Amino acid sequence: MADADHLRARYRRILRFAARYMVQAWWFELFLPRIGLSALAARGRAGRLRGIARSFHGLAVSLGGLMIKVGQFMSSRLDVLPPEITKELEGLQDEVPPVPFAAIRASAEAELGMPLERAFAYVDPVPLAAASLGQAHRARLTEADADDAGFADVVVKIQRPHIDEIVDVDLAALRRVARWLMRVRVISEHVDLPHLVEEFAHTSREEIDYLHEARNAERFAENFADDPRVSVPEVAWERTTRRVLTLSDVSAIKINDVDELRAAGIDPAQVAAEFATVMFDQLFVDGYFHADPHPGNIFVTPTAAGEDRGWRFTFIDFGMMGHVPDRLRRSLQRLIIAVAARNGRQMVESIRDVGVLLPSADTVQLERAMTELFARFGGMGFAELQKVDPREFRDFATEFGDVVRAMPFQLPENFLLIVRAVSLTSGMCSSLDPAFNIWDAVEPYADQLIRDERGTFVQELGNEATAVGGILARLPRRLDDALTRLDDGRTIVDTPRLDQRIRGLERMGRRLLSAVLFAGLLIGGSVLLATARIFGGVLMSLSTVPLLHALLAGIVGRRSPR
Repeated sequence: MADADHLRARYRRILRFAARYMVQAWWFELFLPRIGLSALAARGRAGRLRGIARSFHGLAVSLGGLMIKVGQFMSSRLDVLPPEITKELEGLQDEVPPVPFAAIRASAEAELGMPLERAFAYVDPVPLAAASLGQAHRARLTEADADDAGFADVVVKIQRPHIDEIVDVDLAALRRVARWLMRVRVISEHVDLPHLVEEFAHTSREEIDYLHEARNAERFAENFADDPRVSVPEVAWERTTRRVLTLSDVSAIKINDVDELRAAGIDPAQVAAEFATVMFDQLFVDGYFHADPHPGNIFVTPTAAGEDRGWRFTFIDFGMMGHVPDRLRRSLQRLIIAVAARNGRQMVESIRDVGVLLPSADTVQLERAMTELFARFGGMGFAELQKVDPREFRDFATEFGDVVRAMPFQLPENFLLIVRAVSLTSGMCSSLDPAFNIWDAVEPYADQLIRDERGTFVQELGNEATAVGGILARLPRRLDDALTRLDDGRTIVDTPRLDQRIRGLERMGRRLLSAVLFAGLLIGGSVLLATARIFGGVLMSLSTVPLLHALLAGIVGRRSPR
């Protein structure tokens, strides 16, 4: 068990850091502007940001644990956060101090129940990588285990000693800070911070369970089993437990090592574009994605000459994975289409569908702001945005920020991991290729989504046409039966529901008429299209009006009050 005094000191240190900079932010960003000293507050903002980032950098490196995770996220936000912050934190994932091998050996032997010399043929005492929650060492399986696994060279990931207790303390501190921040009205009205901390806590608990990570790796590998762009290390289950994870050694070129990529004949710009596509596929197609794609977790692996593009991505570290439910994935797909179309109104509607905006939100001003955003900055890449006059950015950001702060935002379940994955991806691609344009990555993907949407619409139309055809086929017989019962005096009239049924028959008749009119216009237009292209196109276009009535009248009718 970790020393209790050490844990209490850690807790107090995190709280002191948070309190200090919360007071500083209140003074410079809220109080001084309120008394007319905005210029004074803005004058030293860059230096203050650098100071905060430098202080947090030191705190995260010295404490490790979850603080490293927070720093990694901030260092990747090249697309949003100012360079004063990202530059100070950009090397954070490579600066985690390693645990002495003696402590790591003791932890691994206690977990495996045997000396390392029996568990492995060889273990390198020099760590391959030191992460916030664990430490990786190269090793070699024993001959018997290698025969069972099908490979011998492995990387053994061993948890840091007492990491469970350290995570408990860090989460307790984050919960306390969240409660402080919820007393600030502008924050409490827009986000449920305690809920976000609990979601983060759940993710962190999963991340320190290596059995869970091993299962994640196998599921991820299954999703990309037939995809030559991606590879995944294999799990050596014989030497894997909750605190020790053994995977095949897949070390290669780190994705952000531009010099090594070029030395291997690999174009970093191509890597950036392909990486964005791979991540979009995970998020919006598979619905199961790597939520921690920072540079230490992605390799670029050269392949045999003549094999596809000559390289592939190799993902490692599957402790933080995200799942996108089907409904949320469909909403995100519509959001991508709206972004690609530079459609501010559709984008706001998609954001509402995703669940980020509360239903009560008045979105008129937000729609106007998004339209202006697309009109001025839409289509610009990271490099182009850097050339925009800073005063123009500042004026627009002030106006846009006021609108956004007035919106009642919330973050639905799993959305925090989605935001993390997208921001890490954007930052990674921008570092590989300063001219990288996220719009170029979105548009081909959006085109495919639009084609898929059309296919779904045609399928739904076919189903509706089949249903209408069935009704038409059965209608004469049902009318004949009804008239026969009337003649025989066997019809019982349910008076309270009679008006409703009559209205239903009227709607059905109108829908049938619309369906027949749609079919006539569509068929006539398609016949004339070859000889009278314009007239045929007009007829086919007009056919959408009765089609929409045939499809939607029933829905409106079902929703009307009884």
